[in-house]
Amino acid sequence: MDTIIIIAAEEPNPLIPAWYDIIWGTLSFVILLLMFWKYVLPTFNRVTAERAEKIEGGIEQAKVMQAEAARTRDAYSEQLESATKEAAAIRTAAHSEGGEIVNAAKAEAVAAAAAVAARADAQILAERDAAVGSLQRDVGDLALQLASKIVGESLADDERARATVDRFIAELEQAGSGSESGTP
Repeated sequence: MDTIIIIAAEEPNPLIPAWYDIIWGTLSFVILLLMFWKYVLPTFNRVTAERAEKIEGGIEQAKVMQAEAARTRDAYSEQLESATKEAAAIRTAAHSEGGEIVNAAKAEAVAAAAAVAARADAQILAERDAAVGSLQRDVGDLALQLASKIVGESLADDERARATVDRFIAELEQAGSGSESGTP
């Protein structure tokens, strides 16, 4: 058993590397570190700086767009308020104009009704005059017939008799209109 331990002591420890591995590993690490420091790190820094600038530019652009949106919103609000006021003014004008149109239509209707009433009065007067004339002729004819029966002769052909009857009827009308107006 002693021999087995001796053999194991002559073999190198697998946990401790050999001195040349330590030198080569350190040299490789230093070379890789220098290459990383010279080539990779500047590229990484440049890309990081570009991203930071892009992000800051995006933030600035977002602020500008927000300010623009706020101005646009304010302008829209002002336009909406102006349009609302204008619509109210238009409604008010339309109501007043509607009232004027109604008043004009009423005045026109009143004028038309007055014209119709005036025509009706004129027509009534014309028909009254025609009726009075017709009644006068009929009364005159009846008076002539009555006078012919009383006298016993025909008076219908006599023009003077007709003029006398007409004068008599006119005197009756004058006497009748004088009593209507309040004079005896």
